Amino acid sequence: METAQGPIRGRGASSNPANRFELIHYERDETIPEEESSSPSTRFYRDHTRSILTSNDSPDVGFEVSINPYRGCEHGCIYCYARPTHEYLGFSAGLDFETQILVKEDAPALLRKEMAAPKWQPKVVSLSGVTDPYQPIERRLQLTRRCLEVFVEFRNPVGVVTKNHLICRDIDLLSELAQHQAAAAFLSITTLDGELARRMEPRATHPAGRLAALSELAHAGVPVGVLVAPVIPGLNDHEMPAILEAAAKAGARYAGYVLLRLPHGLGPLFEQWLRHHYPERCDKVLSRLRDTRGGAIYDPRFGSRMKGTGVLAEQIASLFALSCRRAGIGSGFPVLSTAAFRRPGGTQRLLFE
Repeated sequence: METAQGPIRGRGASSNPANRFELIHYERDETIPEEESSSPSTRFYRDHTRSILTSNDSPDVGFEVSINPYRGCEHGCIYCYARPTHEYLGFSAGLDFETQILVKEDAPALLRKEMAAPKWQPKVVSLSGVTDPYQPIERRLQLTRRCLEVFVEFRNPVGVVTKNHLICRDIDLLSELAQHQAAAAFLSITTLDGELARRMEPRATHPAGRLAALSELAHAGVPVGVLVAPVIPGLNDHEMPAILEAAAKAGARYAGYVLLRLPHGLGPLFEQWLRHHYPERCDKVLSRLRDTRGGAIYDPRFGSRMKGTGVLAEQIASLFALSCRRAGIGSGFPVLSTAAFRRPGGTQRLLFE
């Protein structure tokens, strides 16, 4: 495992923990001054995947099919449950996850091909089942926008989840889909505290910007909701009522929450972050988290991994329900429709492509 450093400006992780699948690991040379090695730049690689729609049968998530134009995420959220997926690519769940980004350049073309196939049965697709589709590089590459253009072309319903105000760039496409009850957008808001957000989600949009995005989307007729995710006991759980109230005032009509999940090596990585940034709260946060996970740092079982178990988990669930009622906001996801689905051009167009 790479030796831990202090916090790195603009990054969530401060080290690269060992990849659980690799036998050989890199360890930082302690003779190199920290300031010379502590600010890694972001690198982008072509991902040559030949399919783009991913199915899942998990009872814990609200979608069957998802699309992710990017692997890894430059937002750098320290708590991201997707970090361990980078280990399947030979990278670390730490700094590598936010600095070594794989880009699926063919995503729009692959999406069009898969939706045009006779075997595709229209259904709601989640745009961001793993990593954020509006992370910084999207501003230049526009892969997410081009995928949304395909959803508009086929009028296939899509739900988008993001932490970035950049989603408002695509209001024209989302509002067009919304006219057919085929689009919804959720903004993930973990805190209203700008300083906590800067440390926890260093390259995501400021919380005020996410609230502004909710307002702009709602004004354009796009059904919008807020995800208080993750809820971290002892760190941000007390903010849930204020987040839901602010989101409702901005136009959100739906809400959900997820308890912090720390699969595989994410537990030690998150603890390292806590000890760097909030040493006085670290033991309290970890203790409360274990109270919701049967004494362990993480419980992977379906049915409990998203909400936890025990008295504290029940209190968080009750607080969420009460806060939703007070804010006048509903829990769950808006119902989207496949009624307007179409295959433009039919089979003749496909022959000539």
